[in-house]
Amino acid sequence: MRAIHIEHDGGPEVLTVAEIATPKPGAGEVLIKVAAAGLNRADLLQREGHYPPPPGASPILGMEVSGHIAETGSDVNARWKVGDAVCALIPGGGYAEYCVANAGCCLPLPASVSLTDVAALPEAVFTVWANLFATNYLQSGERLLVQGGTSGIGTMAIQMAKSFGALVATTAGSQQKCDFCLSLGAERAFNYREEDWLAGALDWSSRRGVDVILDMVGGDYFPKHIQLLAPLGRLVHIATSHGAEVTVDLRAIMMKRLIVTGSTLRSRSVNEKTALCDQIAEKVWPLVDSGQIRPIVDSTFPLENAAEAHMRMQGGGHIGKIMLLL
Repeated sequence: MRAIHIEHDGGPEVLTVAEIATPKPGAGEVLIKVAAAGLNRADLLQREGHYPPPPGASPILGMEVSGHIAETGSDVNARWKVGDAVCALIPGGGYAEYCVANAGCCLPLPASVSLTDVAALPEAVFTVWANLFATNYLQSGERLLVQGGTSGIGTMAIQMAKSFGALVATTAGSQQKCDFCLSLGAERAFNYREEDWLAGALDWSSRRGVDVILDMVGGDYFPKHIQLLAPLGRLVHIATSHGAEVTVDLRAIMMKRLIVTGSTLRSRSVNEKTALCDQIAEKVWPLVDSGQIRPIVDSTFPLENAAEAHMRMQGGGHIGKIMLLL
């Protein structure tokens, strides 16, 4: 099969197409003939040598795919059979004609979404659900600030939070991006290049502060987030684009009784991911099926142009997900 090969760590130019053996599904796994794979920031980090795959995972890039089941391993639930159209969250292996997925991390093709576009959903939906809803950190009627509203996760967080009754504000790097966030249901969108997003968010909350912040920035944003949070607020970290080390006055956290937390998704056990998948199938997938929540696709590239896709992501001008098509 064709797959993206990395001879050594480096820039987008190290991504080349190679012929490799097609993997075989093991117990509880399915083999997917890939139609599309979604790009994630983690792919760029892995390409650069900063984010190795978990033990036992494929070294091939790609953590979410869509396609048809080509083969099932032993002990696969009768729910899945050869020919089924699915999308799946995987720990690696997506930039290829075929990949292996755990059957418990697969979801059916929704009625309102194409087979290629649905590959934009797994990583974002799992991440948002795991960090805001499975944890009960965000409740209906509460105020949520999403940092980076036009990222794949950001566009999904806006839609999911609004669908479950929360009020949403966000940040983005241009007026065009801010306008797009508003079209998804955000009440306010702050252009962090031109305005004081902290002052704007405080004004939006009538100076009370926001209840939850979903943060992909870290670094120098951390003390601003502590200032912005309302009493009993929750700060949830899922990435660190401004750095992983922060300085904090613990007294502010103590006085407001804040929760500061964070998580990663890729390294979680299959059992944890399966439990999340079951919850998503029950609570989120009907909203996707009806079109209330939809994938936001910025652009698509053929597998052979994976380097161009990575350059598009590195440039930061995209809105939503960048996809590889096979």
